[in-house]
Amino acid sequence: MGRVKAIKTIKLLSLILISGTFFVLSSSWRSAVIALPPPEDTPEEILRTKIIIEARSPIDGKSLTAAEYIQLQAQLQLAPPPKLDPKIREQIFLLRIRKTLLQFFPFLNF
Repeated sequence: MGRVKAIKTIKLLSLILISGTFFVLSSSWRSAVIALPPPEDTPEEILRTKIIIEARSPIDGKSLTAAEYIQLQAQLQLAPPPKLDPKIREQIFLLRIRKTLLQFFPFLNF
């Protein structure tokens, strides 16, 4: 008699667990509709086909037209920006090594 009662209890608990899981999952299905983008957003497919006619300057980030951008690229090809001083390059290299070492050995404080 006790064994039958234990089996009924197990069946009841499993029924409660399954129905609770189903309830939780079904309530989260409705939230997928909330995650949709707003209707005024332009779809990505349309943005991919759009021709970009404006650009940004690689020097100061100002907006340029396509013709100005091509002209600036040509100027940079003829006279590239000056190289950094070798001492400054070495300092930057050492700072990068220091940053990497501190990621692996945070207890080092140098």
